[in-house]
Amino acid sequence: MGHDLKARSKINGPDSMRVLGIETSCDETGIAIYDSELGLLGDALYSQIDVHAEYGGVVPELASRDHVRKTLPLIRQVMAESDTDQSQIDGIAYTAGPGLVGALMVGACVGRALAYAWGVPAIGVHHMEGHLLAPMLEDEPPEYPFVALLVSGGHTQLVKVDNLGEYTLLGESLDDAAGEAFDKAAKMLDLDYPGGPRIAALAKKGDRTRFKFPRPMTDRPGLDMSFSGLKTFTLNTVAAHTEADGLPDDQTSADIACAFEEAVVATLVIKCRRALKETGFSTLVIAGGVSANIRLREELEKALKKLGAKVFYARHEFCTDNGAMIAYAGCQRLEAGQSSSQAIKVRPRWPMEELPPLRSAEEI
Repeated sequence: MGHDLKARSKINGPDSMRVLGIETSCDETGIAIYDSELGLLGDALYSQIDVHAEYGGVVPELASRDHVRKTLPLIRQVMAESDTDQSQIDGIAYTAGPGLVGALMVGACVGRALAYAWGVPAIGVHHMEGHLLAPMLEDEPPEYPFVALLVSGGHTQLVKVDNLGEYTLLGESLDDAAGEAFDKAAKMLDLDYPGGPRIAALAKKGDRTRFKFPRPMTDRPGLDMSFSGLKTFTLNTVAAHTEADGLPDDQTSADIACAFEEAVVATLVIKCRRALKETGFSTLVIAGGVSANIRLREELEKALKKLGAKVFYARHEFCTDNGAMIAYAGCQRLEAGQSSSQAIKVRPRWPMEELPPLRSAEEI
């Protein structure tokens, strides 16, 4: 199906493109509108944390149902708040993977249906590419090339980024992602889901000198990571200090949370430093939910300053899943002439290296 992008975009400006972004990969419904000239015009996010908290993690079926309920109302809300009419939309971007297949299908079906009805192209965006590009929405975005640390509940990866769409995987977690490890450690301490913010808050009350947790795989060369052993070490420490009520006392819990956070942060910092030295790059981008961790940001900035390097990250609200990063990533690829076929396809597992470079007109 062909689309005359220039003809439609004349409403917004002769060279601009306005894209509706839809994010439904997991437990947050994110909608945004991004204009290539004016920037981010509007965004809204609905979090399902309360829906899944009682289960201690995301229930896929409940996530899909909530996306069905929330996606269209949020689209109407963002379009109204950004004063955008459907005739001003030049393209639609939706998350096509990786993620929960049912949740992805909701966004893909809505995105493709709207694109067909409005006569505009649509593109399935890689969720982690969205995270990687989220810092580009800031006033001072990073410049290519750089090393990216993608760290979330489902992914922990170090990626060499030569340009948009030109990615080389340098290293990744061989088991649990860092965010997943935070969730499991929080559960051991009887903290609510999601675990990352709960552990970080409790760690502020902890004594950093009481426990020394291992820094997995930092005593050997390479950029791969592992957090399963750290998780086991945490479980054993909790068990060794458990009292009659089945938990450590409050101070011990805070000390364990602190030691766990320190171990994850130290491991990530060591691997990032290695990645920068190996590539010769002087710019690091951190993205994904765990990138909101204040301790991680502080330690990375301190370590990179010694290397003469600089770290970039998105504002707090764009660290977790959001529609703005999908709208931005989709806009870059749509402007380059890329799009997706009318077939509704999602990829729950999708290596980022399989993405075509921006200069390619290859279909995604």
